[in-house]
Amino acid sequence: MLQTRTEPLKTIGSYWEASVPPQKQDRQLIGNAVFEVAIIGAGYAGLSAALKLAQSGISVCVLEAEHVGYGASGRNGGFCCLGGTTLDERQLIRKFGLEEARKFVAYQVAGINLVEQRLNEWQCDAGRHSQGEMYLAHRIKDMASLGAHATFLKENFGIKARLLSKEDLSAEGYGGPGFHGGLHLPYGFALNPMAYVQALASEVRRAGAKIFGKSPVTGLTRDGDRWHLETEHGFVRARKVVLAGNGYAREDTPKWLHGRTLPVMSSIRVTRPLSDAELEAQGWTADTMSADTRILLHYFRLLPDRRFLFGTRGGIFENAPALAAMEKRADADFRNMFPAWSDVDTEYSWYGHVCLARNLMPFVGRCRA
Repeated sequence: MLQTRTEPLKTIGSYWEASVPPQKQDRQLIGNAVFEVAIIGAGYAGLSAALKLAQSGISVCVLEAEHVGYGASGRNGGFCCLGGTTLDERQLIRKFGLEEARKFVAYQVAGINLVEQRLNEWQCDAGRHSQGEMYLAHRIKDMASLGAHATFLKENFGIKARLLSKEDLSAEGYGGPGFHGGLHLPYGFALNPMAYVQALASEVRRAGAKIFGKSPVTGLTRDGDRWHLETEHGFVRARKVVLAGNGYAREDTPKWLHGRTLPVMSSIRVTRPLSDAELEAQGWTADTMSADTRILLHYFRLLPDRRFLFGTRGGIFENAPALAAMEKRADADFRNMFPAWSDVDTEYSWYGHVCLARNLMPFVGRCRA
């Protein structure tokens, strides 16, 4: 069935969807089109690439299976921070050397600065808050590791991280029975990810690029000097193709992509607004984006409207039993970590895909079969 202008967008029940104005419904690709570059995926990566290309005078289109921000870019916890890889800085140095590791960290800082610059230039109200990020030790013995990490970051990358004791945490509004200290990194901020991705899409359209919604790519083949991208109701021919689907990409388009990425589940819940008394009862009044030191970490923050966001990592299966188990585990973890809020209602909950690569590193560059 062809998409009409009045067909409702497919939603996931997230707080981000409810907190922004209704977004533009990009038309479906009907018929055939020719562009210099075709991009698959209307998230941060795809839209940023489209914006750069369109501003350089290159004809470009973005093909999206649902709508702007439907995937991870509109579902994530809204942490604009360091952490572009699962490997830590020591592992990066062992694998690539100190200078390359420094370049990678600098690249991440540049990315944070770019998002901030865009929000300022576009006058986008994305609910920015949080001066940096806090890592909380969930075990007493983890404090030694955090202290050593702070020294390591300063000596090798010039990052001045601040170590906080359990008493410091309580004094600064990071109260919780399971937090034994913390490490504050001075880079990054929190934001509403859906507000940002919508603003990014608006700039892409303004620059002259085309975004096609409800247009999943079902086939990708080489046709002479161009690529042929099939969709349900048409196709695009392009000299270059950018794959930007991340954890929402079809693994069989192209076939050689199969098995190269692993989508894993991540869930988020957002409470109702909390009162002053409830915040004081828990001892959590800071608005810093935070995460604990678990391998399957929890991530959380107090939002500008005083709701509390709590996210957890899940498993690799997306069937009903696995999702129910993830929800049950998230509920238990929230109650254990924030016992004063055990009876506080959750008003929004949703989940999405976090994409892992084989080498636990991000990939940007030319793909080879």
